[in-house]
Amino acid sequence: MTEHTLQQKLIAEFIGTFFLTLTICLTAVFGSSSSTHPAFPIAATLMVMIYGLGHISGAHFNPAVTMGIWIRGACDKSDVLPYISTQVLAGITGAMMSIQIYTEEYQIPLEADSLLSSHDYSSVLLAELLFTFALVFVILNVATSEKTAGNHYFGFAIASVVFAGVLTVGVVSMASFNPAVSISLVAVGKLKLTEVLWLHMAPQMAGAFIAVQAFKATH
Repeated sequence: MTEHTLQQKLIAEFIGTFFLTLTICLTAVFGSSSSTHPAFPIAATLMVMIYGLGHISGAHFNPAVTMGIWIRGACDKSDVLPYISTQVLAGITGAMMSIQIYTEEYQIPLEADSLLSSHDYSSVLLAELLFTFALVFVILNVATSEKTAGNHYFGFAIASVVFAGVLTVGVVSMASFNPAVSISLVAVGKLKLTEVLWLHMAPQMAGAFIAVQAFKATH
């Protein structure tokens, strides 16, 4: 297998994260998918980007995933900061592009919503922690384990976790499970940065860490 350069990996990470966050902002924030639940286009976009770019960068598209894979020992330390920086930049770019696409025809003001408007902090924390755990745990098992090496279902399995999570806790926490996605929701004016830092990012990173420990315990 040809070893890709860091630049090639970062380009792949940017493209994948960009289209993921663009899709999330357009469908979950602006409602561009109309009567179709956002979970469908979000999961579909994630799945095709994983299959299309996984052989280049590993298709993390998520700082929590990058941290989890690094702690597990399947990612070079030198890749971690560039990956996360690229993912966050791609998330912001995806958010900005979604605004440009949507407000070109529909000019609607957005006001940042509080994650605590309809659920208490423990509900949001648990939603983000548990499903980020599930996402990273599945990724570690289907994409980094020698026992499942060469499988063809990894993209479907990973996207299915996100699909289930969006349907299950989307109304609770907006179902981010991804710091880059959380940043994109702040950039698009949907969520408050002060809340995202402790109600999204903190449990997401904790969920990734716990997933690594669960992976090691089961292997």
